[in-house]
Amino acid sequence: MSWFPRDQWYVAAYGSEIAHDLFTRTVCGEPILFWRTRDGSVTAMPDRCVHRRFPLSQPPSRLVDDQVVCGYHGFTYDSGGKCVAVPGQARIPRTARLLPYPVVEQDSFVWVFIGDPANADASRIPRAPWLVDPGYTTVCGMEPLGARYGLLVDNLLDLSHETYLHGGYIGTPEVASTPINTSVDEDAGVISVSRRMDDAECPPFYSKSTGLQGRIARWQDIEYMPPCLYTLHSRIAPVGSVPRADGTDPDAFHVEVVYAITPETETSTHDFWAVARDFALGDEEVSAFLAESNRTVVLQDVEALNVLEKVIAAEPEGFQELSINIDTGGLAARRVLGRLCEKS
Repeated sequence: MSWFPRDQWYVAAYGSEIAHDLFTRTVCGEPILFWRTRDGSVTAMPDRCVHRRFPLSQPPSRLVDDQVVCGYHGFTYDSGGKCVAVPGQARIPRTARLLPYPVVEQDSFVWVFIGDPANADASRIPRAPWLVDPGYTTVCGMEPLGARYGLLVDNLLDLSHETYLHGGYIGTPEVASTPINTSVDEDAGVISVSRRMDDAECPPFYSKSTGLQGRIARWQDIEYMPPCLYTLHSRIAPVGSVPRADGTDPDAFHVEVVYAITPETETSTHDFWAVARDFALGDEEVSAFLAESNRTVVLQDVEALNVLEKVIAAEPEGFQELSINIDTGGLAARRVLGRLCEKS
């Protein structure tokens, strides 16, 4: 059984990371080479020459127009992976080609399909439309995590840890003390965890960005679409405020916190994060504050999970952990991911 689900779409990069230059990132143990072609599209292929396995992202390999030239022996490939030049001979071997990865650029992310390309159905890619919606302003980043991706899934589906790990930023006592509701939509492949706090302390993350002070109504509605995309729909409003019957919610501030959880190796993860808001759209100070604050929160998670990875690696075989009510979302995710891995 694979340690990650195959025949799945994963976020490999932000679109803004890939230009007309060679860019590499390892996804699910596979080094992948990217570049943006002259027409603006993104190409993805194995970061390894077919001749002597030299990484095509490694200098002196270089991009010439829309062709990559291997810096070891000069094998040259076009944007479709076809070898178009071999040093010292006119005949190009039939097997001299790189097999491209299916790739889709959507909602600011570059998605690649890991598995059999014949199964790459782009309609299965989950959406995060707020990240490109002109009605929202987004800040984003990515942090390397030296721990297995399942630990980050556990972390994000149990937000009670905000009270203890992220106090002074995003955590307040009510997050840990408020019960959750968990559901699993097997057909849609979505795990939902909701926590509704109708009278809660306003943490600095929201008081300094929205201007609300004192007590607030704070809703956390999580949607996790295994294996990669997680969204926290966060509603912040004055106490007593609720959405109107027509669905509008003029008294509230809305924040969409999006994570793309992409395995790098069995014990390392790409932790993509983005915070989209529907208020103070042109306020650069608010953007800078949310970017710095959320990165701090992410790095607190990274530090904790890096420690936890080392603990797990050293523990005796058969160690049994304890789970409680707040773990229902994470346990549901483990079951879904386990089934996906069994199919891989």
